[in-house]
Amino acid sequence: MSIRRSILARVRLAYLMILGFAVLIFIRILYIQVAQGDYWAKRAEQNGLQYRDIRAHRGNIIADDGTLLATSLPQYRLAIDPMVAPDSLFNRQVDTLVANLASFFGERSAAEWAAELRKAKAEKKRYKILARRLVDYQEKQLIEQWPLAREKRRGGFIFELTEKRVLPYDELARRTLGGIAYDTAKGLVGRGLEYSFQHILGGKDGQAIFQKVAGGHWKPVNDGSYIRPEDGYDIQTTLNVDLQMASDNALREALVASDADYGSVILMEVATGQIKAMVNLTRQSPGVYWEDNNYAVGNAGLAEPGSTFKIATFAALLEESNGMSLTDTVETGNGKYRFYEDAVMTDTREGGHGRINVQRVFEQSSNIGTSKLVFKYFRREPQKFIQYLDNFGLTKRIDFQMAGEGTPVVKRPGDATWSGASLPWMSVGYEMKLSPLHTLTFCNALANGGKMIQPYIVQRVLEADKPLREFAPRVLNERVCSDRTLTLMRSLMEGVVERGTASNIRTPHYKIAGKTGTSEKVVNGAYTEKHYTSFVGYFPADAPMYSCIVVIDNPRAMRYGALAAAPVFRQIADFAYSQKITRPVRRQAEFAYQAPRIRAARHTDLGIIGRQLGLRVEPEGNEDVDWGWVRGTVKGDTVQLVQNKMDLASVPNVVGMTIRDALYVLENRGMKVVFAGKGKVQQQSVRPGARLFKGGWIMLTLG
Repeated sequence: MSIRRSILARVRLAYLMILGFAVLIFIRILYIQVAQGDYWAKRAEQNGLQYRDIRAHRGNIIADDGTLLATSLPQYRLAIDPMVAPDSLFNRQVDTLVANLASFFGERSAAEWAAELRKAKAEKKRYKILARRLVDYQEKQLIEQWPLAREKRRGGFIFELTEKRVLPYDELARRTLGGIAYDTAKGLVGRGLEYSFQHILGGKDGQAIFQKVAGGHWKPVNDGSYIRPEDGYDIQTTLNVDLQMASDNALREALVASDADYGSVILMEVATGQIKAMVNLTRQSPGVYWEDNNYAVGNAGLAEPGSTFKIATFAALLEESNGMSLTDTVETGNGKYRFYEDAVMTDTREGGHGRINVQRVFEQSSNIGTSKLVFKYFRREPQKFIQYLDNFGLTKRIDFQMAGEGTPVVKRPGDATWSGASLPWMSVGYEMKLSPLHTLTFCNALANGGKMIQPYIVQRVLEADKPLREFAPRVLNERVCSDRTLTLMRSLMEGVVERGTASNIRTPHYKIAGKTGTSEKVVNGAYTEKHYTSFVGYFPADAPMYSCIVVIDNPRAMRYGALAAAPVFRQIADFAYSQKITRPVRRQAEFAYQAPRIRAARHTDLGIIGRQLGLRVEPEGNEDVDWGWVRGTVKGDTVQLVQNKMDLASVPNVVGMTIRDALYVLENRGMKVVFAGKGKVQQQSVRPGARLFKGGWIMLTLG
């Protein structure tokens, strides 16, 4: 017995071991399949099901004051499950439904729609797309009142939510805001802020089960297998809508007038490095310019800067010479100077400048005077000149917040392309490539007491109105030059506008400091008559608030930076300076009795209401004389009417209006309106007075 028990025990043990081993193998295989997502995916696909991503709600991009620059609006794909509605209900309401579809979408006739729906019903299809065009939220609300749709679930209507990215200001800052797309081969591709901050704006997609139906479409299946998406956060930029619009208008007008290839503007706050405006316009056809390539920051904007680079050259000269005075003189001759047999430097002035002092060399932008000074102080040790450029931050990336920043191309002694002519030609802005952002950053340091600030364009990350992360100004170099050099450089740059090449933009209202630039462009390895023009500077010169660079490439109607780019700088500066002028605000007297608050309405309507309620409405007027839209200002027991003038070319002020009135005003001007909340308009996403873009979106907040 004991032997038999022993054998049985061994058999059981072996059986259990084999079983356990098999279970472990099964678990291992199952684990691998589940971990890789294959097991459930295959099981689902066998039943015509598939896990598919549900896009997270994308965060907004907003301006410095909270104005919307980019937002996502809900849109819906309209479909129907014809098997949901009972036959009696379907047959009773389908004819009215198809009449609405034909009238609303116009894609086909009511008879064609009716035939398709009846066929889908007969073939027991569970999913039928009704229209190719997506509908917005207001249209969805309207459609929900149609036959079958108003039956809710019983009617079988399906509104598949998707999102459309909308720019309320249309073309304004479009390239800076950027965009993203999903490429099947490359994955996520894009540019601008949308791409650079995708990890913040994009959120985290969810997942749900979808069923494949006729026509290759996928229908969501509500079975509880749902991973909720995590919405993206908002980013608040440093961009100012008013300054952006003023910069866009000024540059666009100049590009059209000069018939240039492209242009760019960057406006920066001196003390903080905040970018207040960034414009990039490319010529599409004569007189037509679009936001396209990022010339301000990216590789597309790398170019030989020309004479704007002389601000770095003279800063290096003043640092190295240790005693060179602005009254020292240089012989520039008759406008031509030969450094080597095949290396002749020229000045633009016919006949040359003769002997002039250092101050005039800079103010008149003498290439010969500049290059002779650099040759004098750096010829024996040219690497010292490059070291100054290193210290000035002009030879490396700034690590700007946006992807795609261009890397400066600056020669060094020992490079294969270095020659005896490299140093004098580099001193006047040739044989190198810089982006406008690099030139501006150094100029801004001179305006900022020598402290170089890293430019930035996103100031915080928000969850609704709650800040989650702040981006503070970052110092790149506490001191780019000595106090003496700084004082002399600021004097030189003021002189350019007071007496030099940019005297055409001098203004009696405030001082401007800056430098013009014009360089010949290289095509197929040879310099041509095409020019790259620019102006960089800051204002007001005695207490700098803003620095700015303007670039205009290949202006066909005018050749020099002083004529093409400098006037754009002046136009932007005038607007920005005027925005900083503060005006005293008079306090409104308080009265024991206050009339009801009337925000906005038609003049004739308020006159009638005032008389009916016994209110004092001034001026009275009669309902037959229509001022149009007015606003009511309360003064004690009186409602003072103020005409709400509405320029047809500008966005009107609809704050205080009922949504009905606001829709009437905005839609009559060709704007697309979305709104949220109840009551009267409390906020509008596009500022009153902004340039009107027909077909542009505006969001209204009611309360």
